[in-house]
Amino acid sequence: MPLAYGLAAVVGLVLCLTWGALQVQVTLAGFLNGESLWSKAQKQAVIDLYVYARSGDPNDLDSFRRNYEVLRTDRWARDTIATGHYKESEVVDAFKRGGVIPAAIPGMVFILDHFSQAPYMGQAVKDWRSVDGSIEELNAIANHLEQVYAHGTPTAAELEQQRTRIDTLNDYIQPRSDEFSLDIALGAAWLGKVLFFSVLVSAMLACLIWFRMAKRILTSIRGTEERYQLLFDSAADGIVMVDETHGTILGVNRTACIWTGHDSHALIGKKFQDLFVEGSTRSAGAQTIGMLRAENGMVRTVETHSSLTTWGAQPVRQAIMRDISDRVAMEQERRIASEAMASVAEGLIIADADRRITTINSALTRISGYTLQYLQHHRFDELRRMPDGSPLPSSIWDMVADGGNWVSEVQSWRADGSSYPELLSISAIRNSEGRIQHYVAVVTDITRSKADRQRLEYMVAHDPLTGLANRSEFQRHCANAIDAAARTNGAAAVLFVDLDAFKAVNDSYSHAIGDRLLVKVAQRIRRELGENDVASRIGGDEFTVLLGSLRTREQAAQFASRLLLSLSEPMLIGDYEIVMSASIGVSGYPLDGSDPVVLIANADAAMYAAKTQERNTFRFYTPLMHADARMRLMLGADLRQALMRDEFHLAFQPSVELRSGRIVAVEALLRWRHPERGELMPDEFIPLAESLGLIRRIDAWTLRAVCAQIRQWDQAKLPPIRVALNASAATFGHPGFIESVKQALQISQISPKRLLFEITESAILRLGEATEQTIHALHALGICIAIDDFGTGYSSLAYLKMSGIDFLKIDRSFVTDLPDSSNDVAIVEAMLAIAKSLGMYTIAEGIETAAQHEFLLQAGCSEGQGYYYARGLPPVEIERMLLPNPRHEPSKLRLVPPK
Repeated sequence: MPLAYGLAAVVGLVLCLTWGALQVQVTLAGFLNGESLWSKAQKQAVIDLYVYARSGDPNDLDSFRRNYEVLRTDRWARDTIATGHYKESEVVDAFKRGGVIPAAIPGMVFILDHFSQAPYMGQAVKDWRSVDGSIEELNAIANHLEQVYAHGTPTAAELEQQRTRIDTLNDYIQPRSDEFSLDIALGAAWLGKVLFFSVLVSAMLACLIWFRMAKRILTSIRGTEERYQLLFDSAADGIVMVDETHGTILGVNRTACIWTGHDSHALIGKKFQDLFVEGSTRSAGAQTIGMLRAENGMVRTVETHSSLTTWGAQPVRQAIMRDISDRVAMEQERRIASEAMASVAEGLIIADADRRITTINSALTRISGYTLQYLQHHRFDELRRMPDGSPLPSSIWDMVADGGNWVSEVQSWRADGSSYPELLSISAIRNSEGRIQHYVAVVTDITRSKADRQRLEYMVAHDPLTGLANRSEFQRHCANAIDAAARTNGAAAVLFVDLDAFKAVNDSYSHAIGDRLLVKVAQRIRRELGENDVASRIGGDEFTVLLGSLRTREQAAQFASRLLLSLSEPMLIGDYEIVMSASIGVSGYPLDGSDPVVLIANADAAMYAAKTQERNTFRFYTPLMHADARMRLMLGADLRQALMRDEFHLAFQPSVELRSGRIVAVEALLRWRHPERGELMPDEFIPLAESLGLIRRIDAWTLRAVCAQIRQWDQAKLPPIRVALNASAATFGHPGFIESVKQALQISQISPKRLLFEITESAILRLGEATEQTIHALHALGICIAIDDFGTGYSSLAYLKMSGIDFLKIDRSFVTDLPDSSNDVAIVEAMLAIAKSLGMYTIAEGIETAAQHEFLLQAGCSEGQGYYYARGLPPVEIERMLLPNPRHEPSKLRLVPPK
């Protein structure tokens, strides 16, 4: 501080001297300015008076008066100051009127009052005073000329005389005015030198004094700094001095250098924050904790205490870093242990060597409801028993004492008295001598996991829809029943149950209704079971039943009859009442096999025989049934090859207009020339094709063959009759169906009006909204649509409202007993009335007698098909029937006897 005060005093002195010099310079500038104004006024006054003497212009006289006034005012101020008795304000005003710089006026007054005899200044004032009389004489000439011009024009001689006087006075004033200006300039230069040397000498003296004082102080400071540096470098903590403004390091001690791996020169100038791992610093109250990074990559956790100080005028932050790596590691270990104990989902118990509880975590309180206050000083094995209710065995503690870890399921009790299954794990913590110091027990509530395991085991073994056993579980029970029957020389039976026409239920009502129906069926099967019986659902609408403890296989007949009767009772599903039937196959041990898989397969074969032969019945297995099954498999393999081998062909059955008897259309009927079994009808292979997924390929072949045949008939110039063909639901509902029809028409170049697609009402109900879209698309192409087998499925008259349906085909089942059956008569007449009211044509199928023909004709039916007119014929026969034959005599329609 003394150095600062001394320096401040030197600077203050220099500033004062500089200020004084500045004021003197301003005063001299004022003198020079005044001199300039005075000289200008004097010269201008002479000029104005000279011009006035020649011209007599009053304006020139006025100009002379103004300049004279400036000279007179300055002279008055000078003389007033010289008296020593003056009012400063009057003098200042006088100089202001004379045009002197206002800032210089106080200095001019001071110099004129106190330094009028200074070098050059005295001579300047003397020169100034020497022209006072000449100025007044000029004023007298001006007054005289003014009077002369006031009385008239003066004579030339008089004017010449006055101009001569003016010239004489000007010659006297001009040199003295120049000497006055020169004296003022020289005085200013002299005074400037005096001021410069005065300031220089004063500054040198002040600096000398300050340097002597600084030397003594710096000597004292150097000793203090050496003592401070010794303490600074020997400190156990790292100390870093940081520039508060820029964050750069100004100084470091030896410890900081060791920790960072750099010497002090390398650290000075670096950013303090660069010493730490990026993002590692965090505030901890008044301190900061961060990871200090060394040059070799080693990091240490340091706690930094900062305090703000100043080095001179520079704000400096002193950062003291303390290594807290060990403390942080210990705190982290304690925190991890505490958080792990608090956060684990399992309950945690720490007990002393006597197994008395000392600590528990929150999970144990949540599981058991016990608090630490209650459990303290209780043995943790008091509230636990083995699953069979016995106490925990002493062998547990022997195992743990030997260094093992005991894990097992136990039964535990909650605070509310309820029990729950628990997975208990016990281990020990030993002291340095190897003795058990604490026990650690990990507790897991396995109530939910046991329930989930039981539920999963149930789901694995049971059908999720009906709750019955699934195939694997059924086979397990079947194997047990076979073993039991083998031990007692008894029998066991397997029943394979398949619902009849279940697919139609799904198609007509929806799969949701079908699922509810399956649940009802399972309930009825379960209702008929005995104590040793097991039922299962092995897929779709297929069920199996195991009957154990039988003496013979034939005892299963009574159960099968009772089950058929139960399943045939109406079932109420929502708003629908559905009547079902089933086909059952029965196989038994030991007659039909000794393996569950074999018994199920044999019962399946027997079920298929029952379904094929009669339905709503049961059949016992015979070895011949497997031959039929093998035959179906072989037929499926042959069907896959039939398309590639071109084994399909078409027959055409005429459709006759009842009023005229002429052929107006034919229906394309698919036939299969099997290489070994001969010609097969559609009923023998179409269901198999649907199950194998081949029906769409067969439908596509049929469409191409029909279009090609129509084109061939057109080329033969035959009458343009309509050709009907059947479309399966799979084909009709496929997204590419319409495009395939367009392509077939384009290739064959036939009119779309020549085609009629027949689709069953069950297929319409199954396809839903997609049916209407397809029908509209076909109708837009010009293709007609017929509802086939009308009245035989799960009918819904709502679909008849769809636009695009052109024909209704009355199924043969309603025509067979016409006209003798009053019920069939009523049904057919109702169908014809509905079709007529909706603007549809009707086609009756299966007409075989003249009486049927006459009745349908009178009832208003449009067309008819049947053996009464013709069977399915090859294309050549159709051509023969359609060709014009002038020699052919009209023949009566005759019945074609069935083959």
